[in-house]
Amino acid sequence: KMTKNPYLTGFFNKTNKLFPAIEPFDSGFLKQGVHEIYYEQCGNPKGKPAIFLHGGPGGGAGKLSRRFFDPKKYRIILFDQRGCGKSTPHAELKNNNTKNLLSDIEAIRQMLRIERWAVFGGSWGSTLSLVYAQHYPNRVKALILRGIFLCREHDISWFYQDGVANIYPDYWEDYVSIIPENERGDILTSFHKRLTGTNEIEQMAAAKAWSLLEGRCATLKPNKDFASQFEAPHMALSMARIEAHYFVNNAFLKPNEIENNIPKIRHIPCTIVHGRYDMVCPIYQAFDLYKAWPEAIFKIVSDAGHSSSEPGIIHELIEATERLAISIGKE
Repeated sequence: KMTKNPYLTGFFNKTNKLFPAIEPFDSGFLKQGVHEIYYEQCGNPKGKPAIFLHGGPGGGAGKLSRRFFDPKKYRIILFDQRGCGKSTPHAELKNNNTKNLLSDIEAIRQMLRIERWAVFGGSWGSTLSLVYAQHYPNRVKALILRGIFLCREHDISWFYQDGVANIYPDYWEDYVSIIPENERGDILTSFHKRLTGTNEIEQMAAAKAWSLLEGRCATLKPNKDFASQFEAPHMALSMARIEAHYFVNNAFLKPNEIENNIPKIRHIPCTIVHGRYDMVCPIYQAFDLYKAWPEAIFKIVSDAGHSSSEPGIIHELIEATERLAISIGKE
């Protein structure tokens, strides 16, 4: 039973800004089979440990990812998941699956000699955060989740087959234009075929079309500079190839796996932040999670979409990390 209504942020009083830019105090690569996983540590080496799980899959963690945490209070750990960002080989699909990503997170935790940490993830990062917590609940102090993606079949279908086209028909037309009409009954599979094929020109065209759709739909207000980042070849190739690889395999999860395993983690403090007008991961997913987990703090940002760069989202995420720093300090 839901015990309280979600708090709706207003259009004003968004005073929280990203923390100042910082550089890592430690970075390196972790060898995991054919993969070299890039990781870094920022902030206070003696601070409260928190790991940032980026989206995509295939998006990589950028410099802005460091700035949701007070660097005086937190020991901030970031890494680029298999095949993206600074990790190598770039856009590699071999041994790239959810189980192995969980192994990477645990390997990083053990290497850094961290007993328990806070886990912060957005979009696909929220998926991975939830699955990680369900597999290793004793390692998670708290969860901060943004842009909830439960990775069920209809959640994936919304964006890549039959949902977002109704909101952005112009962007959708550009997206499907490279797929022949007789192959549009299963657009995900059609893109996957091209993204994993040997025709490099066709592969890059598919990658740019795939990734650009997400960039265009991620913000409430059109933002050409933001969207253009998704068209950059390095980003587009890893994002499109790895996302398509995961999604044709239902993220390597069992049907409703995350929802079914919420009872394992309901004791963990959790904050959910979601934009009201999120068109990449519609808000019904966050609402489904909250209904299964009414103890969580649920913040609906009334004037935001999916992107973590929108002011209301930034405000609530920093509220969450500041609140968590206080609660951890009382332990």
